[in-house]
Formats: sequence, structure tokens, C-alpha cells
Amino acid sequence: MHEAGLWRTVIPNKQDKIRVLVADDQPHILEAVELLLEPQGIAVHGVRSPQMVLEALGERDYDVLLIDLNYTRDTTSGQEGLDLLKKIQEIDSRLPVIVMTAWGNIDLAVESIKRGARDFVQKPWENERLLSLIRVHAELHQTLKRARQLELENRLLRAEGMPEFVASAAAMRPVLELIAQVGPSDANVLITGEHGTGKEIVAKLLHGASPRARMPLVAVNAGGLPEGTFESEIFGHVKGAFTDARADRIGRFELANNGTLFLDEIANVPPRQQAKLLRVLETGELERVGSSHTRRVDVRVLSATNANLHEEAAKGNFRDDLLFRLNTVEIHLPALRDRREDIPLLAGHFLKRNLTRYRKQIEGFAPAALQMMLQYPWPGNVRELEHTVERAVLLARGAEIEPANLAISNGRASGGTQAADTMSIEEMEAQLIRKVLRRCDGNISQAAEQLGLSRAALYRRIEKYGI
Repeated sequence: MHEAGLWRTVIPNKQDKIRVLVADDQPHILEAVELLLEPQGIAVHGVRSPQMVLEALGERDYDVLLIDLNYTRDTTSGQEGLDLLKKIQEIDSRLPVIVMTAWGNIDLAVESIKRGARDFVQKPWENERLLSLIRVHAELHQTLKRARQLELENRLLRAEGMPEFVASAAAMRPVLELIAQVGPSDANVLITGEHGTGKEIVAKLLHGASPRARMPLVAVNAGGLPEGTFESEIFGHVKGAFTDARADRIGRFELANNGTLFLDEIANVPPRQQAKLLRVLETGELERVGSSHTRRVDVRVLSATNANLHEEAAKGNFRDDLLFRLNTVEIHLPALRDRREDIPLLAGHFLKRNLTRYRKQIEGFAPAALQMMLQYPWPGNVRELEHTVERAVLLARGAEIEPANLAISNGRASGGTQAADTMSIEEMEAQLIRKVLRRCDGNISQAAEQLGLSRAALYRRIEKYGI
């Protein structure tokens, strides 16, 4: 499967609102800073202890920290502030810190600069100087932050083997921003969206942007594993654990150790297995089937589903605590019909790839064909568009791809308007699967039951037919 295109995003031109965290144990100091900065359009959050600073940093981002060096009554050594400065440096060494010192305590100010502070002010401060320092350091921090984001996107573009990703539509901008923001972290991410929207591509981009990029990305269709083999596939087994266990086997979690594990179709994991997944996510510990030896793994987990896990949890079909562990951040991919601006770019990308693959000379799409693609609802999303373009390349006989080559019309996919006696067995099977999936609202387990197939067999057919 290739759900790909061009990585595109927009870096905002306007200056973001400056956010300042101020720390001082004296309420009148916090009030004075607020009265100075807020009329200038600068957001101020005041706290009164080093612990509250650390808690605030864990809750949101700031552009500048303005911190006092003494918090306990009658202390003048500044050690509390220096210790806090060290902890801030450990959290984010790029975050600018301005320290406040008592008048004439230059030695302490110099020591704080040596330990990572960007600048200092003496109490009582000069309003213009303090305001200028905050603006300069905040704007520099924002500029560097945007530059790092752009560099990340460029690095993803240059990375060998990384997929391309069409994202020029306005509906895709939040997706791009989240990938750039959470990609470099270790946060677990839940990727949601309809079948064929590109969830696996997003997982690859997240992995490629992370410090784990040099380690493996292990993908597994969690919902397609038969319940009887789920534990063995995910956690591994030892020789003799069951009848066919003729040798030790490493599970997917261990294969992904120090890397990333991508669990696709997570909503279809049976309830009994959800508890075992939860334990690994909470503790990083697992046992292979048939073994009492506990192993530790360090794995970032990305998961994907086309289901609404919040609704499934409310119905009791999915564990609330597992959902909490999986979706530290949730990235939702819009359907292709909601980002139609990307259709010409995607179609052109798939056309170029297939012209090379099949060694055909086609100049592009006829205007009527392009218009048809823009109007078609694409129930199979990007995956369906890719297969449609590939088929059109094979069928085209002229210099352009014509509407007839696309075999889509009246909002129905290829084969939808064909008479049964002109359809191949595979086309009839694909059409039947589409109908049953629509009837079951995309529920794989129900559809598989109605079709008389196992979930794994249905997944294989969905992939085969590009549904």
C-alpha cells in the first residue's frame, strides 16, 4: 500500500502571543509583573514556589521564564533558584530563563548565567529593560522553535525510505502540526480515521521524526490476529509452550525494543488481550507464553483505528484505562472527501509513480477525468484513489487518462455499475465486501461474521482490493 504525496505545511508569519511563567514567593512581585506585561499583550502565569514551576512546565509551553532566586523567608543564598535553574535545564535547555536578584547581588547573577540563565534583572527593576529582555528572548525562542519545526519537516523529506505525504489542504494542517510537535517525543499516539486515509504513513512519519528513528518500527495488524495466536505474536513464546511451539519465538514488543511498535486496528483486540496490552504499557514488563521469566522492554506505542474508541469504551467493548494509555495524543486524519484540494496532487503523484512502473507514456489527466475525481466521494479514501489511478494507467490508450479509464461514476466505485455477468469473481467479491462493510458501519468483526470469514481473512481481502 502506498498512501503518499508531497509533504507540505505553512509556517505562520505572524508572531505568536508571548507566554511568560513568573516565579516569586512575594505576591506583590507577581502582581507588578502582570501589570507591566499584560497590557502589552503578553500572557503571564505566576507561581510562588520551585515545585509549582516544574508542575506548570509539565502542563503547557512557555516562551520565557522569569524566576526569583530565593523562595524561603529570610534566605539570601540563591541556592533554591540555582537548583531550580538546573532542573529547568534538564527539562528543556533551550527555554530562556531570566533571573531576578536583589539589588547589588552581582556575583549571584553571574553564577546563574554560568548555569544556563540567559539574563538577569535586579529588583527593583526598570520596566523598559525588563519588557525589552522578555520580548527579545521570547521572540528569539519562538523563531528558533519554528526553525526547528521546519528543519524537522525537511529532515522527514530527506530521510531515505520515508514516505511522502500530501498535506496541502487546510483540513490537514492540524495533522502536520501535531506530527511535527509530538514526533520527536516518546508520547504514545492514537491515529484515527477511516480506512485508507493514511494512518500507517503517519505512524512512519512519527517514528522517523523521533530519537528512535534508527531503531526498528514494527507494525502489526492487532485486530487481524486470531485470538489463539495473539499472545504468541505480540509477546512471544518459549519452546514447548503449546503443541506447535517447536522453538522459542520473539514477540513484536521485544522486536520493537528501543524502537516503535505500531498496532493497527487496535479497536478489534479482544477484551481479554486488552488487559495484557495494558500491563506492558503501564510497566514495560512482559512474559513470553509458557515462561515465568519477566522481560523489560522500552517501546513507544503508536496505534490506529477507524472506530470511535471513546464510544467503544462507553459501551464496554474497550478498556478505558487502555485507551488512556494509548492516546496521550490523538491525531485524526480527515477523509479524502474533506480535503479535496489534495486530490489533484495525489492523483498526479500516483500517476508519475505508475508511469515509471508500467513504462507508459501518458501526459496527464483529461479535464473531464480530473473533474470526475474531484466530484467522486472516495469511500476508500487515498488507498482507493491510488488503485483507481493505477488501473487507469493500465487501461489508458491515448496521451491522457480519460473518464472511462477511471471507471468511477455516479458516486460508485469500479464495478458498481457493471452487470454481474460482466464482472470477474474478484470484482464480485470486492463489491460484496464493500456492501457488507457499509451495512455493518465498518465493523470488521460483524462483517467477517456475515461473510463467513475470519477477521484475518477479511483484512487480507480488504488490502487486496484496496477497500
